[in-house]
Amino acid sequence: MNTNFVEELRWRGMVHDIMPGTEELLKKEMVSGYIGFDPTADSLHIGNLVQIMTLVHFQTAGHKPFALVGGATGMVGDPSGKSAERNLLSEEQLNHNLAGVKKQLQKFLNFESGPNKAEMVNNYDWFKNFHFLDFIRDVGKHITVNYMMSKDSVQKRLETGLSFTEFSYQLVQGYDFYWLYANKNCRLQMGGSDQWGNIVTGTELIRRKAEGEAFALTTPLIKKADGTKFGKSEQGNVWLDPNRTSAYKFYQYWLNASDEDAANFIKIFTQRTKEEIEALVAEHQVSPGERKLQKELAKDITIRVHSVEAFETALKASSLLFGSSNTEDLISLDEATLLSVLEGVPQAVITKSAYEQCASAIELLSETTQSIIFPSKGEARKMIHAGGVSINKSKITDGNAKPAVELLHNKFLLAQKGKKNYFLIEVKD
Repeated sequence: MNTNFVEELRWRGMVHDIMPGTEELLKKEMVSGYIGFDPTADSLHIGNLVQIMTLVHFQTAGHKPFALVGGATGMVGDPSGKSAERNLLSEEQLNHNLAGVKKQLQKFLNFESGPNKAEMVNNYDWFKNFHFLDFIRDVGKHITVNYMMSKDSVQKRLETGLSFTEFSYQLVQGYDFYWLYANKNCRLQMGGSDQWGNIVTGTELIRRKAEGEAFALTTPLIKKADGTKFGKSEQGNVWLDPNRTSAYKFYQYWLNASDEDAANFIKIFTQRTKEEIEALVAEHQVSPGERKLQKELAKDITIRVHSVEAFETALKASSLLFGSSNTEDLISLDEATLLSVLEGVPQAVITKSAYEQCASAIELLSETTQSIIFPSKGEARKMIHAGGVSINKSKITDGNAKPAVELLHNKFLLAQKGKKNYFLIEVKD
């Protein structure tokens, strides 16, 4: 084995529960293990990154990872950690989601070569022809109702109501583990701590149905130091798909982490060594204002999830409002990134004819833009004369002339007065 997998997780703070015998097994031989991913969207989000990184460390340690996508269980719904039953998805929607999830996992795991190359499996493949009567006869008889009722995930939902569909979920997930044990020699299931009950149902089914031995390991649920939920922004989930969360916003999420969170996250979400992280933390503590830890964390994860190019674009975008960016940097941003950066900035919409008829920068920044930027020509003139006005990062020196700038993406201008006040002008046909 390349590294001690459990020890690697332990120093990173990524072990919550572990079944006796698991660590000993992993030290002896290459083990096949799996984690399930919920395909209720066509993208994973950063809440899934803990489990993705668990599989990364598992493969790096010389073991064989399986990523199970729940094409069948996505049609059912897991009560663990939920307060209500989730919507059921059509087969067409699920297939679309599965393709998106696989594409993202391929950025982290080696699916291509080697004895421990990763495999993706879909539990719909073994459930689609498994009839209900066969299931309750061949699987249901091995697990008692008392055993199922004792699970925390069931107990917490009894007062509000739990459908039979959700109640049976642990049997379905348990059978996943059994199928992978029987067909892929999978002896370990991993997941978040809220999955412990479902995972051990699988080990119990393997023991009773196959007289085999299987193991379990869970990671803690990640919390932020201030008590707010990890993985959420003001807009909701932080997704791995740039169409749902832009690379800029993704980068900013990690960049804005507190010192305490950054020191925790860099252990969990990167493959930096213990020595590298300790050196980074020490360097950060010397001058915390430079936010070295946050910058390295954000860079590492943005490159892994998106690309080097996306990271460099996010850097340029970050300097647009708060740094020393120039016209060239501004022009290089694609429209989606530009709008993502300028979300919340005051906006003025003008017609193309109004823009073309506008004779001067003073007129453009006052009357033409409905006094949103400057309430009067006099104020615009005064600030331009003082050197405090730019359009598209180019300083306006002659307020009486029309600005010699190109429209961004043929429809935008970015006006700036003073150091921090920005306005987006949209020119519409």
